[in-house]
Amino acid sequence: MGVVRDGRWAPPLALAAGAALPLGFAPFGAWPVALASVGGLFLLLRGASTGRRALLLGWLYGVGKYGVGVSWVYVSISVYGRAPAPLAAAIVAGFVAGLAILCGAGGWAFHGLRRAPGRGGPAGGDARPWVLALHFAWLWLALEWSLTWLLTGFPWLFVGYAFIDTPLAGFAPVGGVLAVSLAAVCTAALGAAVVAGRPAQRRRQHGGAAPLAAWGGAAALAAVWIAGWGLGEVAWTERGERRGVSLVQGNLPQETKWTPEGWRAALARYEALSAPVWDSDIVLWPEAAIPAPHRYNAARIDAMRQGARGDLVLGATVREVRTVREVGDVRAAGDGEVPLQAAPARYYNAAVSTAGGVYRKRHLVPFGEYVPWRWLLGDAIALFDLPMADLAPGASKQAPLQAAGLDLATAICYEVAYPRRVAMQARDAALLVVLSNDTWFGASIGPPQHLQIARMRALETGRFLARATNNGVTAIVDERGTVVERLPQFQPGVLTGEVYATVGATPFARSPVSPALAALALWPLLIAARAAFPNRPRPRPGRAK
Repeated sequence: MGVVRDGRWAPPLALAAGAALPLGFAPFGAWPVALASVGGLFLLLRGASTGRRALLLGWLYGVGKYGVGVSWVYVSISVYGRAPAPLAAAIVAGFVAGLAILCGAGGWAFHGLRRAPGRGGPAGGDARPWVLALHFAWLWLALEWSLTWLLTGFPWLFVGYAFIDTPLAGFAPVGGVLAVSLAAVCTAALGAAVVAGRPAQRRRQHGGAAPLAAWGGAAALAAVWIAGWGLGEVAWTERGERRGVSLVQGNLPQETKWTPEGWRAALARYEALSAPVWDSDIVLWPEAAIPAPHRYNAARIDAMRQGARGDLVLGATVREVRTVREVGDVRAAGDGEVPLQAAPARYYNAAVSTAGGVYRKRHLVPFGEYVPWRWLLGDAIALFDLPMADLAPGASKQAPLQAAGLDLATAICYEVAYPRRVAMQARDAALLVVLSNDTWFGASIGPPQHLQIARMRALETGRFLARATNNGVTAIVDERGTVVERLPQFQPGVLTGEVYATVGATPFARSPVSPALAALALWPLLIAARAAFPNRPRPRPGRAK
């Protein structure tokens, strides 16, 4: 199999390959570039001379991948977090370098598997190309899975998202985005093994005939894509009752939102935009639509909705006071009685439905909605000038919101990036609702990426998805992950359309364990079996036995 020689050009090639990967995601959508990027990394690691070299190449690939793909983090920290530019740049550089360590660890592990004994040869020799390709795909899958939980997780730029508009998307309702990633990485690695071979040497060795391994690799690639296409033709859920929805996009500036003037402007803006659509079955306002605790706005919102036929679901900050008993109760204390003291109030980033119920966001954004390691940061916390950065997480199990007679699976902003969390909620719900405020991303590639992630959740669960945001991308997505309608970014407006309650559940939503994770657990067992029972080398033709 051809490789990229481990010379002075290998490190810059690894960095460039990583930087090219985000071109496969929204808003660019160049998924063949993603395949070339992943295949290029496979060949670079295949040619690495040492484990330390493989670690370096993997790390540089990660620096390119995250340096370009999550560049919007700088906008959030510098523009809206008001951190000084040098500090913001240093934070982003550290964030990117830290994430890239996982890619470096994957490169080092691949080198170890590549040189392990087994079917491909004795200790210190290389395994067969198709085995290496599967090793590579398994390690990639392990990396993405770890990003769903490690240090609260950062499930962004999973390569499967780049293939939501290809036949490989058919794997999503069965195994989620990780299954799509696995299929895509297998395609890239096997394709690189087939295409990058040495044709001249093969002709000399095989008398001009194409080697069997190349034909086998091509057949495997075709089988993966055909399987994805076939699964994509299956209707995992059925459409039920229809509902009219109106998604309100206020487009309020983040710089002044959390001020008294911003509060008054938000109330006026959402009142004016919503007035013509109160007859919709469901009206959605985005995350933190009105920048004040909901109890201060409830009366004004009720007055707005006088005579409304449908229900309103809005993003709001919910303030709750926790006590052992209701404030004003007393308890025995020795010979007398003392009043109970109320615990400090807790604030939640929440979704509130006028039909009843409150959903409290469960997965908060570090440094955006809460500050971890406060004891370690000390006075440096003051550098993060973010509103509402001391929120409490909601309970892991919550009753679903209701609107227009439907149970809603609700995600607030960043939560939609966690596949299993959304799938567990969607299992018994009829509709997905996402409330977000992508203003933090500015005019970067962040909002299109975020919408692409939300589309994958609709496809995985077989549910319609209604997504309301402050300044875009507000959209309605069908049960196959296709955008039905959307509003342009950076302007106020209302998107009115129809959604369907869906009946049934996809295998991914129904199963407690994703098939992709089953493959993740099974592959080390196969590696151990190969190492324990290696095949004996076959005698070559023309040599004495």
